[in-house]
Amino acid sequence: MNPPIDISEEAGVRYLHFGSDWIQGAMRIRKPYALELAYTREMMAGLLLRDGLAADGGHWPRKVLIIGLGAASLARFVHHHLPQARIRVVEIAPAVVAAARQFFKLPTEDARFSVHLGCGAQFVLEHDETWDYVLVDGFDRNARAGVLDTEPFHQAVRARLSARGIMAVNLFGRARGYKASLQRIVRAFDDRALAFPSCDSGNVVAFGAAGEPIERSVEELRERARQLKAETGLDLLPTVTRLEAAGELPGGVLRM
Repeated sequence: MNPPIDISEEAGVRYLHFGSDWIQGAMRIRKPYALELAYTREMMAGLLLRDGLAADGGHWPRKVLIIGLGAASLARFVHHHLPQARIRVVEIAPAVVAAARQFFKLPTEDARFSVHLGCGAQFVLEHDETWDYVLVDGFDRNARAGVLDTEPFHQAVRARLSARGIMAVNLFGRARGYKASLQRIVRAFDDRALAFPSCDSGNVVAFGAAGEPIERSVEELRERARQLKAETGLDLLPTVTRLEAAGELPGGVLRM
């Protein structure tokens, strides 16, 4: 599978397209490790939900699986800002990997970072590894997620999550089947799922949690967001505000 790849640049930002105007990824050329698109920032909101320091003294997340490479935004961010994490990217299209290497500063493969060419769903089913953070952002040129938008896939991901594992999925909120997609995640995670309010782009990021319960007060979420902004430049304070305004924090607490 090799979609037609187009690269465009405007106002210091380089964009990836799959043969259409629809943006598949972006990188600000002078800030390659920042997350340019709002939904990619939201996909890292799992960092608000789990403590960066685990009870055993290790850091969270230690193992990150990224399904769908795009312009390598998530891969660059995690590789640069979470040095404790080992990262595996699964991408079905060789041309996307080639474009990420040539135009989007894809990290060099080594013991800590690797790219697997193939289907993300098949990879999850066939590789008996556990992951702390699974980021699912796979679409074709027609904005379809295919097998990545099925309940068996989400169940398979849940089975591969660690005791503090979290899955984040990018959903195209303007698609007709968006609510059905969200319900599949909710069922697969036995209601331990939450959709963050839609970004300006129309993307909605949904999270599913496994293992230890998550219970975060709005004050804790804001404090963690301030810490992340200071450490990485990632600003999730607007995300917390939108969650609160949307009524997703009953009693001022996020529970999953």
